Amino acid sequence: MAHKFVIVSHDAVPDILGSAEIQNIPALTVSTKGRVDRQAFFAAVGESLPLDPPLESSRSWDALADSLWEGLHRMRVPRLILVWTDAGSAKAEHKQDFQHALWVLRDLAEELSDARSAVGEPTELSVYVAVDAEDEPITRRLLHHP
Repeated sequence: MAHKFVIVSHDAVPDILGSAEIQNIPALTVSTKGRVDRQAFFAAVGESLPLDPPLESSRSWDALADSLWEGLHRMRVPRLILVWTDAGSAKAEHKQDFQHALWVLRDLAEELSDARSAVGEPTELSVYVAVDAEDEPITRRLLHHP
């Protein structure tokens, strides 16, 4: 199954959500109010997205990834859109946290779309991370630098 992970400008968010609605594709949104630190991301995901099991802390990126995967997989939908509506700047002091958050979402899109990983029930997940237009190139580079 196809999946998508795209860095977009904030201006693209209304069109993405509108298109999902027209196509009757469930869309989930996460808002960190421009913050990219670990605490803000974990809190926003915990408030906005299905987690299974629920997380009790923000200590482990792996625990977040596993809980988020299971929570979204249990939705049992063929297609799903997830939009981080207001990610902050990659130049922020929490650059490493932002990078980990991006990796979690990118890997989630890939793994949920894989029939083997999803035990025969894949979900075509499209993830959009909205940043300021001038931050798009820097944010894309974060995906490829360890």
